[in-house]
Amino acid sequence: MLTARSIKTWSWLHKWSSLVCTIFMLLLCLTGLPLIFHHEIGHLLGTEVEAPEMAKGTPHVSLDKILDVAKAKHPDRVVQFASQDEDDANIWFVTLTPTPEPTDDFKSVALDARTGAVLAQPRFDEGFMWVMFKLHVDLFAGLPGKLFLGLMGLLLLIAIVSGVVLYAPFMRKLDFGEVRKQRSRRVKWLDLHNLLGVVTLTWFFVVGATGMINTWADLLIKYWQYDQLTALLAPYKGQPTVPVTQRASVQQSMDAAMAHAPGNKLSFIAFPGTSFSSPHHHTFFLKGETPLTARLLQPVLVDAKTAKVTAAPALPWYLTALLVSQPLHFGDYGGMPMQILWALLDIATIVVLGSGLYLWFKRKQPQTLAREADVALPGVTQ
Repeated sequence: MLTARSIKTWSWLHKWSSLVCTIFMLLLCLTGLPLIFHHEIGHLLGTEVEAPEMAKGTPHVSLDKILDVAKAKHPDRVVQFASQDEDDANIWFVTLTPTPEPTDDFKSVALDARTGAVLAQPRFDEGFMWVMFKLHVDLFAGLPGKLFLGLMGLLLLIAIVSGVVLYAPFMRKLDFGEVRKQRSRRVKWLDLHNLLGVVTLTWFFVVGATGMINTWADLLIKYWQYDQLTALLAPYKGQPTVPVTQRASVQQSMDAAMAHAPGNKLSFIAFPGTSFSSPHHHTFFLKGETPLTARLLQPVLVDAKTAKVTAAPALPWYLTALLVSQPLHFGDYGGMPMQILWALLDIATIVVLGSGLYLWFKRKQPQTLAREADVALPGVTQ
């Protein structure tokens, strides 16, 4: 049984955690809605790359040829990443940057895996979906923006927990989920706010928690590199980055990685010196075939000079949690039905957040609200 003092404490936590994070949560819900359907919107806008029809089973050209064609388009840049399209293995995407270091200055080349022909040079740093993505991920502020949104996510979780604690004593004179349509507009919105808040409770908590975890991605990856890659790279200590002219065939390296972890398929390749690799390796990130294992990556480090596998460390629990949280955050596990469900819950959450702001702007003293709503707040005399 909550006391009047504890109710006051929980009310204070709920009020201020909600007020501080609500505007940003509204922004994230609004920007997240189109991101749920980013592939579908891409097809409508004509920004998705498609490979031409060819006979099924047409063999792929060497990955080395794919990379040579991509580099010929941007000879002043280096290859940072290469990946196959998630929905069509006949398409390669190659990302090129001025240097191997992380940067927002990148060029992308999409190529036909069967012919090596350039299909497009898509721009992933412009357009409506890119603006939505940047606002949703970091507010155009990089790592500080991500960490700030992570803090807002933490406040959201506090607001949800405190709201659950307050719901039962506040509504104990009413039926569960009752909306009193005959009462004042503010009371109706209060009831609707409480009802939708309870309905979306689990979803909002999961999305908020996974979103908060996603904001830590850069820091978790850096910690993984420091914690595990440092030990694996001990034999290479003091050696310079492998020059491009001395690197073995990337196709040969990929074949070695795939043979080392049979039953997997390629997610992406990180080239020497980039943020997901070492100065001495091509790192192949492989994934499974099932809906769950397709989200879990297995890194395989292949010596860039010899094309021999030197390590295949299992990802630590914190990176596994990150990888699982990313698709769960956007509802990418269950296809279109789950996307529609995620969108409906997102819209309901927008109503919860908007009604919370409305109730704040139309606020009255708790005693007055209790009398108007005809509900019992523990410790409040009516």
